Amino acid sequence: MKHRLALIGFGNVGQGLLSILVEKKEALRREYGFELEIVAVCDMLKGSLRDANGLDGQKLLDLAGGTLDAYPGGTKGGDALTVIRESKATVVVEASYTDLTTGEPATSHVKAAFESGAHVVTTNKGPLALHYAELVDLARARKLQFRFEGTVMSGTPMLSFGMKNLAGCEITEIRGIFNGTTNFILTEMEKGQAYAEALQKAQELGYAEADPTGDVEGFDTMGKVLILSNVFMGGVMRKDEIARTGITALTPEDIRKAAAEGKRWKLIGSVRREGGKVVGSVGPQALPLSNPLTSVMGATNAAQFATDLLGEVTVVGAGAGRRETGFAILADLLDIHRTIG
Repeated sequence: MKHRLALIGFGNVGQGLLSILVEKKEALRREYGFELEIVAVCDMLKGSLRDANGLDGQKLLDLAGGTLDAYPGGTKGGDALTVIRESKATVVVEASYTDLTTGEPATSHVKAAFESGAHVVTTNKGPLALHYAELVDLARARKLQFRFEGTVMSGTPMLSFGMKNLAGCEITEIRGIFNGTTNFILTEMEKGQAYAEALQKAQELGYAEADPTGDVEGFDTMGKVLILSNVFMGGVMRKDEIARTGITALTPEDIRKAAAEGKRWKLIGSVRREGGKVVGSVGPQALPLSNPLTSVMGATNAAQFATDLLGEVTVVGAGAGRRETGFAILADLLDIHRTIG
């Protein structure tokens, strides 16, 4: 079966996916019968391009540092909604920038894809955090697939693990380390660095943005807590109902005191059932070293499921990275391929 893909967003994630598709094209065809034709690419900064006969993945990657106008051939121009509606794609990958205030423009991209009859894979937290139920209902009404593994823990399959491998369990709480930037900073602070020094190192290594507010103040983790609430606990929370605290107030003395008590600080996102309600929180916690989450260091992420049948189950893995998130999209594409095939 050959799929026709429109890629919305050609930054690190889109490029990570494309590099994997180019590298593994023959293996995917041979092992899974999976064939994919890229019919459109659109990026807010790089422009847009579409061709019903297919675009060359390597040539697109060669242009990643510039604009799509330099691609030989194809139809150029048009915004993302035009590209989605006119590309005749069978699957749309939405990898544009995240907005946790409105969920736009990604939510409109997802809706346009469903309205055009295309399955959707997204790594964008905005639509899942703010409009999950509406989008799931729209996909079901049109008998289309909606996949979003890369929205939490990047390429580590924690969402599919919870939905598929823990099916039959009652999940009463999910808590974890969902932001690699803050975990890296706390790891460096435990080595003796002050917060400002650890942040600067994270920025130099590319873990933290020039404006790190979204990470260090807990907004990124808050978005992931909302997604977990929506996916696993009925989607009854709003972001203003989540108690949120970042790591900026932690001092080296706090780190030393926790170590002396046999504890370690982690920024923990949590969603849990309490007396018929769903409660979410984001904030630094000094956890005992016996907790599996305390052994998760550097930019790694982890999720801990509390279940009735298995007790606590912990999933640990990569939480960021262009190739890792690109893999999450590939896994979703293969899942769609298997499902509809």
